[in-house]
Amino acid sequence: MTIATANYDLTPQEKKFVGWHLILAISALSVGSLFGPLQAFEHAGWDLYPYLQPVFKSYYQGLTIHGVLNALVWTTAFITGFLTLTTIRGLQRSLRYPKLNYTGFWVMVVGVLVTAVPLLANNASVLYTFYPPMKADWLFYVGLTLVVIGSWIEGYGFYFTMAAWRKEHPGETYPFIALASSVTMAMWQIATLGVAIEILTLLLPWAWGMVGGIDIQLARTYFWFTGHPLVYFWLLPAYLSWYAMLPKQAGGKLFSDSMARLVFWLFLLTSVPVGFHHQYVDPGVPDSWKFIHSILTYSVAFPSMLTAFTVIAGLEYAGRKRGGKGLFGWIKALPWDDPSVVSQLLAGILFFFGGIGGITNASYNVNLVIHNTAWVPGHFHLTVSSAATLSFMGITYWLVPYLTGRKLWKPKWALIQAWMWFIGMLIFSNAMHVLGLLGAPRRTPLGEAPYVPAEWNGHLLRVGIGGAILFVAVYLYIFIIAKTAFGGEKASESEQVTIPVAEPLHASPIPAWMDTFKPWLIGAVLLVVIAYAPVLIDLITHAVGSPGFRVW
Repeated sequence: MTIATANYDLTPQEKKFVGWHLILAISALSVGSLFGPLQAFEHAGWDLYPYLQPVFKSYYQGLTIHGVLNALVWTTAFITGFLTLTTIRGLQRSLRYPKLNYTGFWVMVVGVLVTAVPLLANNASVLYTFYPPMKADWLFYVGLTLVVIGSWIEGYGFYFTMAAWRKEHPGETYPFIALASSVTMAMWQIATLGVAIEILTLLLPWAWGMVGGIDIQLARTYFWFTGHPLVYFWLLPAYLSWYAMLPKQAGGKLFSDSMARLVFWLFLLTSVPVGFHHQYVDPGVPDSWKFIHSILTYSVAFPSMLTAFTVIAGLEYAGRKRGGKGLFGWIKALPWDDPSVVSQLLAGILFFFGGIGGITNASYNVNLVIHNTAWVPGHFHLTVSSAATLSFMGITYWLVPYLTGRKLWKPKWALIQAWMWFIGMLIFSNAMHVLGLLGAPRRTPLGEAPYVPAEWNGHLLRVGIGGAILFVAVYLYIFIIAKTAFGGEKASESEQVTIPVAEPLHASPIPAWMDTFKPWLIGAVLLVVIAYAPVLIDLITHAVGSPGFRVW
């Protein structure tokens, strides 16, 4: 067993490096979040885009900026920074090749800047899914590629560090938070092979004029090879915090170390071969393969159910340790005055509803009802914008004080911010789900439609109200973090924040098969090959070409 040192600290340079990731992430969030509420206001009939011209040309330019910066850049930059911290803290040693990780970070920064050029020029208003035959400027595809490559490079830095630790500690078990960090990156690197192949073999040659057309079905299949596992790349760092850090913050322990490890291994195994459940209506994918991916999608829900049980058990232990009595008294006893804890608890509650919606999306017959309706953005705002983003906000409420040595500015305001986000998302996402059930399409400026059914009107208004609350909440968060980092009161030595890492409730031995990457990686790759190879071979050998279009 590995013996943890509770007061292990990162060096000033390591703290600064993690901080660079947060600056990039929150900068992306601050720009991307200007546009999300504009979509909600437009739905409610409060269209502000005419007042933004000629700077921003269309609803779809704003929607693309919002999706790319919030769903891709904010999450990737935050996650790589957070996993840098958990790798170092878990292994209790510095990165093996820090210059490699620095290189990866700056490649991501360059990628973001390159992507921003066509986005701001309205030359890449293709949404964050960038489906062909909508065609973006080639810089957009190059920029996104660099962001992914940068994250890969940082992941390699984690693996080299894990290998160095193993040589230094033969026979010991990988610390959970370090293991979970590398598993998350391994899943991400397998998953992003799809979008990497799409960009390098289809989109860039097409954008450069090297080929006359592009196969739309093949491109969509490559995208969804990555598109759904992207959800788990958002979620797994939040799960890491819920398992290993939240119980410590609440005054308890990790309920089951081995269960937590099993969950991460299962996500590595089952996250990728599920993309066809996004393509139920695509005629180029045989029904048999849609069925297979549907079953695999149900299987990936299993580790989330294990997470719900294990995390709640750990929180119940903490609540009862704090004096909670009776069946539900432990819930009241949790530290509801701690904004970091509250943010993550509320994120978990929102994700409960998102998980139920995910089962609906995976069900073929029901999916046909809600496919390409407002239900879908209602659902994924409960994943990336709730389970992930609200958890990340909660993490930064202790992380920024830790990195800067300053006290969190106005903790009560941080509490208000978390509850505002929770309430705003409940209103917004519920309205979007109901609109989807009523047939309202997604990716559509409904406020500009010449006619909408009267039964939509009240729900469209709720979309606007929820969006307004979220708008205030996100910029309150950014303001609190900025005030903490650059103007917060210096913490005394006794007030210094440490990295919260919970000890296991039971120090039981970890089975060897839970402490090795090889069989799980082999299983993950084999499952991907089985689930995708036959269909991809057929699509590649029967590829057809479509010209590109600039719609907006």
